[in-house]
Amino acid sequence: MKISQFYIQVLCVFFMLSSCKKNNINAQQLGKDGSVETDKPNSDYQPAFKGQTRIKAVQTSTPYQVEILNKELGRPWGIINLPDGRFLITDKNGFMNVVSTDGKQVSRIDGFPKVDSKGQGGMLDVALDPDFKINHIIYFSFSEPFGKGNLTSVAKGKLSADLKMISEVKVIFRAEPSYDGDKHYGSRLAFDKDGNLFVSTGERSDKVTRVYAQKTDNYLGKILKITKDGLPAPGNPFIGKAGYKPEIYAYGVRNPQGMAIDPNGNLWDVEMGPRGGDEINLIQPGKNYGWGDVTYGIEYSGLKVGEGITQKKGTEQPVYYWDPVISPSGIAFYTGNIEEWKGNLFIGCLSGEHIDRIVMKDNKVVGEERLLVDQKERFRDVLNGMDGNLYGITDSGKLYKISKK
Repeated sequence: MKISQFYIQVLCVFFMLSSCKKNNINAQQLGKDGSVETDKPNSDYQPAFKGQTRIKAVQTSTPYQVEILNKELGRPWGIINLPDGRFLITDKNGFMNVVSTDGKQVSRIDGFPKVDSKGQGGMLDVALDPDFKINHIIYFSFSEPFGKGNLTSVAKGKLSADLKMISEVKVIFRAEPSYDGDKHYGSRLAFDKDGNLFVSTGERSDKVTRVYAQKTDNYLGKILKITKDGLPAPGNPFIGKAGYKPEIYAYGVRNPQGMAIDPNGNLWDVEMGPRGGDEINLIQPGKNYGWGDVTYGIEYSGLKVGEGITQKKGTEQPVYYWDPVISPSGIAFYTGNIEEWKGNLFIGCLSGEHIDRIVMKDNKVVGEERLLVDQKERFRDVLNGMDGNLYGITDSGKLYKISKK
């Protein structure tokens, strides 16, 4: 009888450990400097100011739990909430899914234009029209076959009442020139309080296109600001200035796959560096963020990028950078149920295979934590959920929920 009770206890422990619910046993390791980074940097570059990289590690004290709501979402890229709390999740193959709040019910939306889903391309980000409850209009970015290659495009369309089809689709903006490549499209979308749309675009990766990030007569390697009809947003910094596209809000960025507006109304991006030099930037109108003239990273070959400099007059310094890289993707500022996380920036990390928590004070980074390291997943996007919980989607097709215990 005692042996039977022993085996029952063992089985109970096994099922508890194998459950998809996990408590916050943080698996992050610490480097000798007290940061979350344990590996050596790729370069010998020095930061421009204290706290610009390898900030001290922090650890969440509030008990939280991690759940996997769905494991079969295909190739998700962007996630937002619908007004009723369900999720609208893009799929790189060229469509979107509506997912129930518990992750169990998934329905597909069709009717989207053709996408070029090779490499890093496909259906990318999505944003609701500020008047979505009235007009059912969404905005989405995608890599569109165009000209002799493809480019990052922004379109809008109207969702049907049953959320199964999109109609009245219209491309409102194309980030020309097109290029026959499959990398660095950007591209996140974010509406400001006035109903204008921020769009991030990549410089398409190759050296022949890298130079476009510093040129202002094109839309590659830029932060753009447009109206809901795709026109230059009123007040843009370069309207009427010769040699500048009027839609440009800021320039000199590499591959900004994360962009969000903080609770104070400030615009931020995260962008991927080459070997080293992933960045967090506070985006301000008219500013140049330096790529490919200045960077804290090096070429994949090991050579220096350009002149091998990290500072240059007329360019902005990143608020924070990583070397080696974490490959930051979607970001969100947290306003949810865990008090110590409020105002923190959360970053979905691809090669880093974790969700990064960045603690800020007065727009400076003061702490960093690596969450869900044990999951070994490429986190493509994160969502500050309307229910007060944090959500993440992965390249393997999973939907995660992180909630206060």
